[in-house]
Amino acid sequence: MSGRAFLDSNVLVYSVDESPAEKAKHERAVELLSAQPESLVVSTQVLQEFYVVTTRKLKSPLSEEVAARAVRGIAKLDVVSVDVPLVLSAVDTSRTAQLSLWDALIIEAASRAGCERVLSEDLNTGQVIRGVRIENPFT
Repeated sequence: MSGRAFLDSNVLVYSVDESPAEKAKHERAVELLSAQPESLVVSTQVLQEFYVVTTRKLKSPLSEEVAARAVRGIAKLDVVSVDVPLVLSAVDTSRTAQLSLWDALIIEAASRAGCERVLSEDLNTGQVIRGVRIENPFT
């Protein structure tokens, strides 16, 4: 991994999802998180999404206590706070790039942090938005 990479919440969710159906994605996510953690970036939005998905949407959800501990661990990475200027930029990006506001917030947070890429399975791989390249780490 070279340069700074922004992690979408789905990568983090797979890192704790040990269901047999997601075994390959789990292993890849764990590999990504352990390779160069100093180059990884998340946002407060990603921390929130991770907590909600892992406690409510997984087939075998994490307990709130385990998920809270995981959020504290993830928060040791470089974290971009979602603030008013970021939201306003994301509103513009959502309109120009035809993204949901939530996806535009990911792009804007990555751009603010100087990331070269966003690792996500939810965006269009290969697309470059605001100078940030989208990569699906699971393909």
